[in-house]
Amino acid sequence: MRFASDNTSGAAPEVMAAIQRANAGYERSYGADAAMERVTALVREIFEAPEAEVRLVATGTAANALAIATHCPPWGAVFCHTHAHVAEDECGAPEFYSGAKLVLVPGAQGRITPETFATALATTGEGGVHGVQRGMLSLTNVTEAGTVYTPAEIAALTAMAKAKGIPCHLDGARFANALVATGATPAEMTWKAGIDVLSLGGTKNGCLGVEGVVLFNPEKAWELELRRKRGGHLFSKHRFLSAQMEAYLADGLWLRLAARANAMGQRLADGLRDRQAHVPESPANMLFPEWAAGTHARLEAAGAVYYRFPAPEGRERARLVASWSTTEADVDSFLDAF
Repeated sequence: MRFASDNTSGAAPEVMAAIQRANAGYERSYGADAAMERVTALVREIFEAPEAEVRLVATGTAANALAIATHCPPWGAVFCHTHAHVAEDECGAPEFYSGAKLVLVPGAQGRITPETFATALATTGEGGVHGVQRGMLSLTNVTEAGTVYTPAEIAALTAMAKAKGIPCHLDGARFANALVATGATPAEMTWKAGIDVLSLGGTKNGCLGVEGVVLFNPEKAWELELRRKRGGHLFSKHRFLSAQMEAYLADGLWLRLAARANAMGQRLADGLRDRQAHVPESPANMLFPEWAAGTHARLEAAGAVYYRFPAPEGRERARLVASWSTTEADVDSFLDAF
């Protein structure tokens, strides 16, 4: 009954097997390995983007920070949601790597809206040389509230950004979960919706530790290459990153893992609603239920592990995240203890 986060689970057997195979023999270093060539080909095929470039790093923080730094000047503003991961959970890394300023944009259930973004755009970049300039837009899908953006919702926001001449980033730590939840294709969720650079998550969805930065503008590839090296995120034995990402993307494994996580999240949400808990919109694998006081003690005594969240007086709230390895038995045991 471990629902603290999807990064607390292990790596998928297919990924571990790929790492073991990569351990045999010798291979070129620093991203020149043959597996990396296959990863690039896979990304281009899956995203319907024959010129896309992809670079691998080991953490989501590195992926986000390098993606932002490659697209935003140090005098720029990065528009992101108030509770975006880049704003609250990365120890200032996006600012450190880019020198830019994060401008926090509100919105219900973790999503920026055209209205809130319009306000942020109108009040930023109008001060001439004395003020921070408009730099880029960063969206998160799945959001930190467990909700998702549809491709149409992304396109509406990126159109506003492009009208001001700024590029758009998508933090896709749970990108596969968002695809499964919406039924969108990778292309529809990214470049077709106006996204210029994607942080492609792997670690939270069955990888040991690998994230991709997917550039839909290949002209930025050399700058990203240099920033990755200068930032200390170019792996010497890069083949172990490549092996993970290749196994992850090959034959649709990444979508099957995400579908399993989402299904368990929905089983959990449905069961909690049946038991009179309030579960806000949660179409993927992360939910924030609210329930009666005393429930935390009962669940934790039964062995459930999750994060407590602030709640109104007399109520309790939690964050529950299902992973690729969550089973029906895990969910049902939690519900039985509820």
